[in-house]
Amino acid sequence: MKQQIKPPFTLETAKAKVQAAEDGWNSKDPERVSLAYTIDTQWRNRDEFFTGREAIKDFLTRKWKKELDYRLMKELWAYTDNRISVRFEYEWRNADTGQWYRTHGNEHWEFDTDGLMKIRDMSANDVPILESQRKYKI
Repeated sequence: MKQQIKPPFTLETAKAKVQAAEDGWNSKDPERVSLAYTIDTQWRNRDEFFTGREAIKDFLTRKWKKELDYRLMKELWAYTDNRISVRFEYEWRNADTGQWYRTHGNEHWEFDTDGLMKIRDMSANDVPILESQRKYKI
């Protein structure tokens, strides 16, 4: 397993942590993504609240069945010793309707001393786009 980037964060390690998260999510592998979080991680994802790695895997499996051709970009917004905030955009195609969307949002993360995320708080908005308007292609 790849060595965790641990707090306290510097600008360099915060950027590396954000890039690692982007790479993980773009894998669309719920098991791989879940390993970046504590066993009892607490999540808010829009209007869903849940706890733990198993819940993350269930959520991401559901998400990527609906959100086809998913492609994510994360950007460091701010950081402190053990917290990071990011802005993100991702594009996806709805499995039921075929409509393309660009989702804009932000996340606030808090990490334990081992570098695993123990809190993830996410807010986002979906904007319908045309396929020709995509910025993030697979």
